[in-house]
Amino acid sequence: MEGIVVKSTGSWYEVETPEKERILARLKGKFRIKGIKSTNPVAVGDRVNFHREGEEAVIDKIFDRKNYIIRRSINLSKQVQIIAANVDQLFLVVTLKNPQTYLGFVDRFLVGAEAYRIPVVLVYNKIDLLETEDEKAELKKWEAIYEKAGYEQLFVSAEKEIGLEALKEKMKGRLSIFGGHSGVGKSTLINRLDPKLNLRTAEVSESHQSGKHTTTFAEMFELSFGAHIIDTPGIKGFGNVEMQKEHLSHYFPEMRSRMNECKFNNCIHINEPNCMIKKAVANGEIAESRYFNYLSIYEEDESENYRQKGY
Repeated sequence: MEGIVVKSTGSWYEVETPEKERILARLKGKFRIKGIKSTNPVAVGDRVNFHREGEEAVIDKIFDRKNYIIRRSINLSKQVQIIAANVDQLFLVVTLKNPQTYLGFVDRFLVGAEAYRIPVVLVYNKIDLLETEDEKAELKKWEAIYEKAGYEQLFVSAEKEIGLEALKEKMKGRLSIFGGHSGVGKSTLINRLDPKLNLRTAEVSESHQSGKHTTTFAEMFELSFGAHIIDTPGIKGFGNVEMQKEHLSHYFPEMRSRMNECKFNNCIHINEPNCMIKKAVANGEIAESRYFNYLSIYEEDESENYRQKGY
């Protein structure tokens, strides 16, 4: 029988059948997916084959994924955790206040999504908290940066229910994943989109300005307006793996569209002459923050934990 993994705690899974029945499942033996050293070989969103053994099911095959998104496992630098699989789009939820999201984190997350061919929409939550002119100007600055990069952006407030209809329209008929730091309001936002879910939430720590983890495992939900989402644990750092440095610029859309104009085919856009990427940065066509974060990611050692804040 075939089904889709809709819940994972790391030790057991729930598989949903085409008839919408949910079955508790476990793995048959040890899986190794195309050489990936993963702490969880099966992820929410995976299409699997299984057979029943009493009241439980045993997963005996994982079908090929169209995409997946991963992060480096804590304290296990050579292993990764698959966050979700076979998603149609990723909503990266960011906040400029309570807590503050940093451009470096966003760009690393976007690179990871680009590397695994997952479309991203930036969602600015808690815009109602931006009261001063400086705070509003900062939001405009972010908007300009990612407009130049070609990313779609939405501006919402889960608490004040601002911009939710536009978000719903973007989600209809698709499987989406919400990513971002703890505390940016992912679970609150999902609750506002479909109150019947009633996902658990918590306040942002006043002393550390970071969110408390309220989602401890990944789970897929069907929403009342014809969409599916995967809710995941908050991500405080994102390590991009399985990526060759010379291909890094391919994962910056505004660089990818210009790189063929460079003088050298193997231009890495750092010290080479007649580089169209550097010229676009100088002309303001590519945001300086994006280019500096490109350099930062390029220069980082693969074995170290990537910095959270960045530029």
